[in-house]
Amino acid sequence: MVKNWFKKITGIAELEASAKDANLKRLSEEEALNQLKIETEIAIAAAQKAKEEEDLAKMAPKDRATKKGESWVAVLDTKVNPDNIRNGFFELDWNELFVKELIFNGYGTDADPEEEIVDRWFREIVYNMFADDGLDTTRGAGYINVVPISKGKSEVS
Repeated sequence: MVKNWFKKITGIAELEASAKDANLKRLSEEEALNQLKIETEIAIAAAQKAKEEEDLAKMAPKDRATKKGESWVAVLDTKVNPDNIRNGFFELDWNELFVKELIFNGYGTDADPEEEIVDRWFREIVYNMFADDGLDTTRGAGYINVVPISKGKSEVS
């Protein structure tokens, strides 16, 4: 009791209360600062994700799929010979992941040229379309000529 009375008279009690209040305020401010740091990190991550999505949206479909780790194939062009409807070509484009997927599904090996692997797949697609439509799958349809244009691109005629 005397101790508290002495602290009160000398102003020590007031100083201790002030120190306690200051410490509580410091802890509260540290907590607020930590919360701001977390919110800042979340905002930075969201901004980075938005930037990545924007960059992906600006990419060509093949590049976008490759960047996302997805296989991709597309028909770039189709031409039919006006003098002979049985002749024409499809220009295909693909990424390396598509070829790996074809290899995984039995269309070839890593040692096979990409064009041959894609050609095996394309021939099966055409065969299945004929079969689904009830067309003769053994009829002669000329030949398929695969001309490599560049890496991941061939002209099939």
